[in-house]
Parts: sequence; structure tokens; C-alpha cells
Amino acid sequence: MNLIERIAALEKALEDARATTVDEVEKFRVAMLGRNGAVTELFEAFRTVSSEEKRALGQRMNLLKQAAQARLDALRDIVTTDGPGSVRTVIDLSAPARLDPLGTQHPISIVMDRIVGVFTRIGYTVSQGPEVEDDHHNFGALNFPPDHPARDMQDTFFVEGKDRALRTHTSSVQVRVMENSKPPIRTVSPGRVYRNEAISARAHCMFHQVEGLYVDKGVSFADLKGTLDHFTKSLFGPDVTIRMRPSYFPFTEPSAEVDMSCSICGGAGCNICKHSGWVEIMGCGMVDPAVLSNCGIDPEVYSGFAFGMGVERIAQLIYRVPDLRMYWENDVRFLDLFTTAPMRG
Repeated sequence: MNLIERIAALEKALEDARATTVDEVEKFRVAMLGRNGAVTELFEAFRTVSSEEKRALGQRMNLLKQAAQARLDALRDIVTTDGPGSVRTVIDLSAPARLDPLGTQHPISIVMDRIVGVFTRIGYTVSQGPEVEDDHHNFGALNFPPDHPARDMQDTFFVEGKDRALRTHTSSVQVRVMENSKPPIRTVSPGRVYRNEAISARAHCMFHQVEGLYVDKGVSFADLKGTLDHFTKSLFGPDVTIRMRPSYFPFTEPSAEVDMSCSICGGAGCNICKHSGWVEIMGCGMVDPAVLSNCGIDPEVYSGFAFGMGVERIAQLIYRVPDLRMYWENDVRFLDLFTTAPMRG
């Protein structure tokens, strides 16, 4: 059988080809287009013919190969379709496995859970409250005078006039707990807060806080320092130390800022701690007696301490992320870098 007769025979075979199963389609592919298939062998024979025959049969050979591929595609469509709009999945066991990407917790959620975990293990409960607060819970009960700068529009997002605002701290949750509970009270309040600030690498108008409150008989400043020392060592390791600097907050007296020895340089000095060896991590103080009275707790019988920290600041120290804005961009390449790190202590 010469080349022309073989081409004609294959053209007829393609027209008559039928298949009802995936296996039959695969057999057709191997028989026609496989390494030793009829069309492949025909092209091998085509290489040996004279130049005149190549010019005469070249186009027909190309059409034959295209027809074989088209017939293969048509047979595949037939056996993988049960009816209009209904497709039966064909599993190719030789195909590599497709691994769907696994998600992870957001780094802020990871750090917040770790912070809360330190305190729940020593007996603190977790309390929540609304993000849109009234003036009493966000300011008044916390000893903010009517003319305090924090009430100014430059700091606070007010809604519905000036009677309600997006909470500027989770201290408002502590007020609600004190109003609705009797001492002893030991609670932490994690959540999102809002302040009308310019967005930059070091600040954002929306961020997260974890604030803590302990009210009971005989609570002292020494109890506060011991609690915060335990917290920093649990989160950053046993070699970390803290120091307290006098400060001012309307709702605590005395008040202090808490610095931690820099976990990046070990206190030697670096860009993170501005070469001081110390990094500010939170504010704290003894609950002002006026705040206890505002919440219905007798300051002559009870005392307490409170503290509050920004989760983003703690996350920066743990993950060394230089720009706060990266936490809010939802770039999956950034988020894929984070997994839940084991808790120290």
C-alpha cells in the first residue's frame, strides 16, 4: 500500500471512529497519535519520499493530523457529557495532585490570642463590648473632664452628633464590667478601637488593644508590676525585664508607662528601640477612686489596677514588621509568611 492509499485509509478510519468509554478514547489516541500510532508512523514514512511527493502530499498530511486531533477531542466530549448541561468528571490518575493553598490566621489575631492566653491562664476572664459607644462609657465614667483634648474631633470619630462615637479604647468595656459585676473582678478586654489619626508606618486610624482590669480588696501597685512582669516573660522569654516611668491617664492614679528591654537587640541598642535598649509596650496604673465610684464600687473598700497595650505594637516586636499598614493591605504574599508561633513559658 503506497502513501496515498495509507492516507485515504486513515481518513476513512477517522470518520468511522466511535467510542463510548474513556478507555476507548484512550485506545483511539494511542492507536492514532501515540508514539507508535498510525498517524505518527505515516509522518515517519513521509520523511523518506521524494521532494515532489512531499510538495504534493504535505498539505494533506497536515490536514490528516489535524483531523485526528479534532476526532479525539470530539470523542472525549462525547464520553464526558451525559446530556445538555451535565458533565461527568473524568479523573486522570496520572495527573499530579493539585494542592489547594491552606490559609492561616492573620498575624494580629495570632498575637491577640497569645496575649489573651497569658492572662486567661492566671484566672482572667475575657469581656467584650460595643464598638460604637456613648459618652458615659467611653469618656465620662473614665474621669475625662468635658474639656479633655481626647473629646476633640481630631482624636475621635463621632457619630450622630457628639453623643456617640467609635470607641477610642477598650476601657469602655471595663466600665461596663464594673457596672454589672461585683468585685473581685479580673478581666481582659481585647478588641478593635478607632482614633482620628493620619495613617503612616507607625500609626493607623483603626487598631487593636487588649486592656486588663483587676479590682479586689487590697490590690496594690506591686501586684500590678508583678502581673506585667509575668506577662512580658511569658510572651517574650525569661530574659526580658520591664521598667515603669511615671505618666498620666485620667482614669488611673498613679499612672505609668511600661518599657520592656528590647527583644531585638537584647538591650544593646538598635533601630527598633532607637538605641536606648528599651521599647514602650503599654500604659498602666491604679484605678482612680473616682472611676470606681462612677461604676458603683466603693473605693474605701476596693482598689484595683488597669493596663492597656496596642496589639500592633506587640506584633511588631514579635514579627519585626516595619510598617503597620502592611497588616491592613490583605496581601496574601504577606499573610502567607505567618503561622502560629509556640507560646513561651
